[in-house]
Amino acid sequence: MDTYFADLHIHSRFSMATSRDTDPVRLDWWARRKGLGLIGTGDCLHPGWLEELEACLTEAGDGVCRLREELVLPGAPAGETPRFLVSGEVSAVYRREGRTRRVHLLLLLPGLAAARDVAARLSRYGKLASDGRPTLSMDCRELLAEVLEACPAAELVPAHIWTPHYSMMGAFTGFESPADCFGDLAGHIHAAETGLSSDPAMNWRVPALDGLTLISNSDAHSPAKLGREANLLETERDYPSLIRALRTGEGFAGTVEFFPEEGKYHLDGHRKCGIRLTPAETIALGGVCPVCGRKLTIGVEHRVEELAARPAGEAPEGAKPYRCLTPLREVIAASLGISAAGKRSGALYERMLQELGPELVVLQDWDLEEVRRTAGPCVAEGLRRLRAGQVDLQPGFDGEGGVVGLLSAGEIRELGGVKSVPAGAEGVPRSAEWY
Repeated sequence: MDTYFADLHIHSRFSMATSRDTDPVRLDWWARRKGLGLIGTGDCLHPGWLEELEACLTEAGDGVCRLREELVLPGAPAGETPRFLVSGEVSAVYRREGRTRRVHLLLLLPGLAAARDVAARLSRYGKLASDGRPTLSMDCRELLAEVLEACPAAELVPAHIWTPHYSMMGAFTGFESPADCFGDLAGHIHAAETGLSSDPAMNWRVPALDGLTLISNSDAHSPAKLGREANLLETERDYPSLIRALRTGEGFAGTVEFFPEEGKYHLDGHRKCGIRLTPAETIALGGVCPVCGRKLTIGVEHRVEELAARPAGEAPEGAKPYRCLTPLREVIAASLGISAAGKRSGALYERMLQELGPELVVLQDWDLEEVRRTAGPCVAEGLRRLRAGQVDLQPGFDGEGGVVGLLSAGEIRELGGVKSVPAGAEGVPRSAEWY
């Protein structure tokens, strides 16, 4: 039995707005750097991506794959070889009860052959080659039925369930429970993805989600964003063990989360007008933007409040632990007052990975004195505050990501700034620009 992090929801370069570097080779390389033991393939219904996966991966256990040994990049971090689990996201867009429904769903499958079978079944409902996340003209219940007919071992998970525009529970979709969405097949839904704008504690307030395993994934559109949210498993790294954990909770040890305020849809607002509002402020305004008079985008916190039946802080039986973290490169930036996308933060990020180890280990467990010797006092203090939850948060809204603050400019000056990094130490592939 292994203890490992799993990131099951990602995308390939065949999806819109994704990095061209998102291929199996770089996904393997970045998974090693992040400390992930299992990653989804993403986009498993796309014919081009499926062909590439079949060419680059080889079987590595019951229903999982690994990158072919000859394709592993030179200098890839040593340690456990990441496994790939066949996964993909679909967008169901349809009319029900006089209302347009748009729901994103995460599909998990026991191997590449199963992906071929499911793709053949679903190709009648949309053009699978048009996008890595295809749009299918199907009711969610119908989609679930078709998937199970093609592959009874498949698992379908509602994705980022609170996102306003494309989710099961979002403000503009209108469903209030899995039963509303999937009808008599709701018993086949065992897990739900909380998304970047909510954490498990927010979801615990909604009894309609009781009994579901709450999972967290990166929804990465570039390899460098793998693992920004992840699941902690204590199981064998194979498909049956993972699915058993999702269905029963046995072996599912918890999640690593964004601070929900970092998500792009945490609060209400109107990005074009620069308006960010709490639920109470939105209600007072009648849901209308005070600048342009148009309807406000209702965020995740507001939608959760609408459906909540428990007070904040109360957890249902069987609730799993979680921990809020921020990607290491953003920790470096917030600790030094520099850009997370700049060369300085990139070089220091590389040094920390080389000298300390994979990112998820550094963020959670690495000795702070070792961090100070490698990255300097500011980063060590920023990481201490992150672990303690001592962060300043500027919440995201209407597609605008939130911002995490760790040290003020005065504190950075007092602590003496950053340990110097040699010129040419960056060593970051092109995909890092997608941070």
